[in-house]
Amino acid sequence: MSDIRILAINPGSTSTKFAVYFGAECKLKKTLRHSIEELSLYEDIIDQFEFRKGLIIDSLVEEGFEVDRIKYIIGRGGLTYPLKSGVYLVNNQMLEHARAGIYGQHASNLGPLIADYIALQIPGAHAYIADPVVTDEMDEIARFSGHPLFERRSIFHALNQKATARLHAEKQGCKYEMLNLIVVHLGGGISIGVHSNGKVIDVNNALDGEGPFSPERSGTLPVGQVIDLCFSQKYEKEEIRRMVIGEGGFVAYLGTNDAMQVETRAKNGEEKARKIQDAMGYQVAKAIGEMSVVLNGKVDAILLTGGLAYNQVLTQYIRTKVGFISEVFVYPGEDELEALASNALRVARGEIEPMEYPN
Repeated sequence: MSDIRILAINPGSTSTKFAVYFGAECKLKKTLRHSIEELSLYEDIIDQFEFRKGLIIDSLVEEGFEVDRIKYIIGRGGLTYPLKSGVYLVNNQMLEHARAGIYGQHASNLGPLIADYIALQIPGAHAYIADPVVTDEMDEIARFSGHPLFERRSIFHALNQKATARLHAEKQGCKYEMLNLIVVHLGGGISIGVHSNGKVIDVNNALDGEGPFSPERSGTLPVGQVIDLCFSQKYEKEEIRRMVIGEGGFVAYLGTNDAMQVETRAKNGEEKARKIQDAMGYQVAKAIGEMSVVLNGKVDAILLTGGLAYNQVLTQYIRTKVGFISEVFVYPGEDELEALASNALRVARGEIEPMEYPN
């Protein structure tokens, strides 16, 4: 049994996932799902800290783990300063920026906060993050928005996209750095990244409203109508923000962020549920087509990952639309906990040195 004990923590928009590893062996993996009703009790995402932290600690105790023997606690990185891909030691500046949400509010901001809190309770423990959502490798030309007051930002599911791309490369018997890939994370938010020679050179801002709509985000909206809505005096700023993040997509159309429920409703013959599910797939396929242009059409593979990739109707819809571009591979679920743990293990073994925030 390995003496290297790792706790990996991944707060998502609608769930809190965590896992305990002894070395490379996973001893526990849990997903705690949160309903709209539960999360609506908290005004801001950061206010969910005590709730989510408590669930993790209580679960560890209930499962009989000796928490004080876990020395490596690694969380999903949040919306802090843009960073290079890699592992970072959590420090006070990172915590301050995560609380403030300097690039926006998202559940991932809780990752370093929860990891740091737990590490502080354990003598000799340290807290880390890896491949945060603000991982930024975008080409300069991809940053132009169309107006100098606005710049496109790299905010996406970097951890899962990178892990899935590396897994695919391994299965193909080659290096990730040798491939041109389009990787699609299908979850509470949806991001489509262009991976070229080991870097994500273009990607939609999955948080702020670019790209396809998702179970709880509106995606790209008609900007003229948004302007009119903002000045209609019918809605406060935060109400409009929630339309974009948290109460858009499936929530707005169907009253739920539960994609499995929508899938079931569609299979049971509910026409509206089927249409909305198809519309999401349609927008994903359009975005893949757009991203293929970045690679001049030379795409080695299209990878579909994330929780929604379990929905075979959805993935087949997308495959039918984009199969002419390249072969489509489906890697359902998320490798984020395993990716976090493997990064912590590399630190524990001395294979890499964690970087200082900001780099």
